[in-house]
Amino acid sequence: MVFQQVSLVFAAESKISTQSDADFVETDKKELPKLEVIAQRNQFNQSINSSLSEIAAATVQLESPSHPNQIFDRVPGVWITRGSGQEHLSAIRSPVFTGAGACGGFMVLEDQVPTRPSGFCNINQLFEVNISQASTIDVLRGPGTVIYGANALHGAININTPGPAPNPFAEYSFSIGKNDYYRSQIALSSDKMALQASYTDAGSFRNDEDYLHSQFNYQIVHAVGNASGRTSLAYVDLAQDTAGFILGKDSYKQTQLRLQNLNPDAYRKGNALRLSSRWDWLTDDDYSVELIPYARSSQMEFLQHFLPGTPLEKNGQESMGLLMSWSNNSALSAGFELEWAQGWLTEYQENTIEDGSLFLRETRPQGFHYNYEVEASTVAAWFQWQHQFNAQLGLNAGFRAEYIHYDYDNKMLNGNSRDDGSLCQFGGCLYTRPDDRSDEFSALSPELGMSYQLNPRNYLYARVSRGYRAPQATELYRLQKGQLVADLNAETLNSIEFGLHGYTDALDYELVIYAMRKNNFIFRDGNGFNISDGKTKHKGIEGQLGWQLADELSISSNFSWAQHDYAFNRDLGAAGTLQAGNEIDSAPPLLAALQFKWQGNSRGAEAEWVYQGNYYLDAANEHSYSGHRLLNLKGWLAFSKDRYSLSLQINNLLNKRYAERADFAFGNYRYFPGNSRWFSLQLKYRY
Repeated sequence: MVFQQVSLVFAAESKISTQSDADFVETDKKELPKLEVIAQRNQFNQSINSSLSEIAAATVQLESPSHPNQIFDRVPGVWITRGSGQEHLSAIRSPVFTGAGACGGFMVLEDQVPTRPSGFCNINQLFEVNISQASTIDVLRGPGTVIYGANALHGAININTPGPAPNPFAEYSFSIGKNDYYRSQIALSSDKMALQASYTDAGSFRNDEDYLHSQFNYQIVHAVGNASGRTSLAYVDLAQDTAGFILGKDSYKQTQLRLQNLNPDAYRKGNALRLSSRWDWLTDDDYSVELIPYARSSQMEFLQHFLPGTPLEKNGQESMGLLMSWSNNSALSAGFELEWAQGWLTEYQENTIEDGSLFLRETRPQGFHYNYEVEASTVAAWFQWQHQFNAQLGLNAGFRAEYIHYDYDNKMLNGNSRDDGSLCQFGGCLYTRPDDRSDEFSALSPELGMSYQLNPRNYLYARVSRGYRAPQATELYRLQKGQLVADLNAETLNSIEFGLHGYTDALDYELVIYAMRKNNFIFRDGNGFNISDGKTKHKGIEGQLGWQLADELSISSNFSWAQHDYAFNRDLGAAGTLQAGNEIDSAPPLLAALQFKWQGNSRGAEAEWVYQGNYYLDAANEHSYSGHRLLNLKGWLAFSKDRYSLSLQINNLLNKRYAERADFAFGNYRYFPGNSRWFSLQLKYRY
């Protein structure tokens, strides 16, 4: 099938998954198929009853995504919006979040290790992982399990790198596409090491928009005594010329307007380096132990073209940590985590503002706005307990405690003066720098799940859980309009869900319903203050279906219906009035996708239909986007004893005019226009 859904029953070895794209394998009719576990932390995570989807390696290779949004529409309840270049915003059982409180709501991991430290999120963080060469991709929908900590509020995405293969191989590919798209990739593997590398040089249908994207991954396996493991190195570099929103109602439909780049000087540069080493061993008492030390570094700079004065932001972080997991291989597992990080940020406006009102020109001065460092430390501990009452009924319970401490050091003058100490008119400059301070946050996140196996092929589950998100450094220390202290609380998300999973000889399915309530929602109010007294409600239905029609024909589909509402009232000033019961903006209630695939001997084709429903563009629910439907085609052919393969991909076959994301702000409809009909051709050689 074109998706692989990992559905988990608590009963030992009782896990169901759809088969890969290449094969539909009949399983023993008396038990559910087993899932290969690649890490002990992964095994703990999958032992609970949860909505955990796995995108199979064959699906990743089939999609060969040039942007994250091309692959995640295969998972229900997930929407990765496409911005300029590799920019994006994410939604997992949630709206797309923007502004204060936006990033940090989703955890991104590579081989079960978070790619960024707590408190230093990157809203575009999926560009820091090599998705197109992943072995599998896990998507946890809903609050993170006790294995995951802060930031897995609405869900988590884990990118699994391939690692060494039993049979050595070398693979080279080259892709060419419309709008000056070029990508070359290499993958090498022996029984001890593996390497993946990708380089993309891409233009755009929009003016002055392009990017260079380099990705590198290396893995080596090792063993010392009775301990074995794998060490992984990852590096990514992105340099792009950015295009922002186009303006005007339905401007994405207009031939000339959709090509515009109103911010031709905008750019983004970023790089990330990660090193981790996983060690597993079995003690003399038959306990399983896993240790994962890791280190990370990242830097980024980008022109904030969306702000008056277009200030330049530079930021970075260095961090290291240790993950430890323990299991008695029966009912109990536990672990702890230690992390240290140091992050920094500067914002500099090169020129004075020449246009606009006196208030605008006076309160956004030329010079440095922010220059600070934050040192952060995190300590966490968790455990899971599992119990099987009988052959059908099982229970799992877990608990996590986490503590995060920040030390903030302002490198500039305190307050909201200019960087030379002179005062702005109208009560001070917009940008406020707090005094040096320390902040700490702690959270307790329990979870409880039960499963009931109706028969060997079908089971029900229920799960109650809590996710949390500590305030990020930028929300605490990057303040505005004279807010000297951001007295913020950690966001919490309480969730309950019920699921039904099953399969037949030719069919597998999943149906889930959920309800969630978020407290201490962080947002920016009408005064420009960062506050955390918001409340929201979320409920929805998600489903997936895989159907093998014949030996060579299959259908995969997923859908989600969700309602995301504000549960409090607030005057947001120029942004309008927020009322309890209003739908949260940028939250399409309906998302769906359908893939019809023919797989023959050394050849195949897939037609994909993607649906996105209408959604509101503002908190007052006064403006909306009508949604869209897209048709994509893929075809592939292998020859010369399958050493060579040729694949063709056509996106937006019907050449629809649509918006990747729509917004309404500052009195304007704003859009990221979708690409017209686009194609790419890939040639691959493997030996």
